[in-house]
Amino acid sequence: MHYYDGHFGGMHLIWWIIWVILLAWIFFIPADIPYQKTKKDSPLDILKNRFAKGEISKEEFEESKKVLKSDN
Repeated sequence: MHYYDGHFGGMHLIWWIIWVILLAWIFFIPADIPYQKTKKDSPLDILKNRFAKGEISKEEFEESKKVLKSDN
């Protein structure tokens, strides 16, 4: 147990490394935060997705699009 110039056998450097890793983990690793508000798709986005998947025909898409546009 030697004490040289304010550094306790390299422990000072180890604690800095631990803090840097901890802060990087907190700020840079993406994670889902519980109760976080998520962007919801608009009705028109949902309609476009259904048309792209082939769930509805072009006629149904155009008719529904007109209905949605008239509501605004």
